[in-house]
Amino acid sequence: MNTKYRERILRLILLFAGLIIAHFGVTLFLLADLGADPFNVMIQGLRLLVIRTGIAEPTHGTVHMCICFLIVLILLIVDKKYVKIGTLVCMFCGGPIIDFFTQLLQRFGISGMELPFKIAVLIAGCGILAFGMSVVIRSEAGTGPNDLVAVVISEKSGIRFGWIRIATDVLFVVSGALLGGRFGIGTIICAFLVGPVAEFCMPFSSAIVKTCLKIRKEES
Repeated sequence: MNTKYRERILRLILLFAGLIIAHFGVTLFLLADLGADPFNVMIQGLRLLVIRTGIAEPTHGTVHMCICFLIVLILLIVDKKYVKIGTLVCMFCGGPIIDFFTQLLQRFGISGMELPFKIAVLIAGCGILAFGMSVVIRSEAGTGPNDLVAVVISEKSGIRFGWIRIATDVLFVVSGALLGGRFGIGTIICAFLVGPVAEFCMPFSSAIVKTCLKIRKEES
């Protein structure tokens, strides 16, 4: 296998590691029961809409994957260079990862604990999500569909990623809340904090990616 393909595989591995970290943070948000992160407020609202129609009772992860697929289709029309193989990995793996972590962590009864502990879990989820998201973005192997919306707008407008992420998160919250998604203090914290924190983490994530690539090349 030549160097070019080895590097692509390593970038995908780093992306997947970041994806797992980020969705662990998302799951903590959901289980803290203080309001989901903005994108998942929209997912919750859409899931409730489907259930109300009586057509089906999809899981949160299934709806998550379907919406990500729709976003990818739109981005392919806007500028297909942004949609890479890692984007497809995020699209198909994000929802199932949330479902897996939800089943794993529900036994700890986070949603039934006292408010101070819930807030601590929520803040931890915020930091974990932001760091994992920054690793995914800096892997340059593709980006999660919902994050890619902010990445594309930021690059095309020249506005900082953190500000664009706040704007897109607010849009997700408003649309999801109107459909019945659970809105709370956690949603507010996430909407105004995750984007800037992810932007802050990006230089560190870039350093991690470059270091891993350098080590791999030296081993080769």
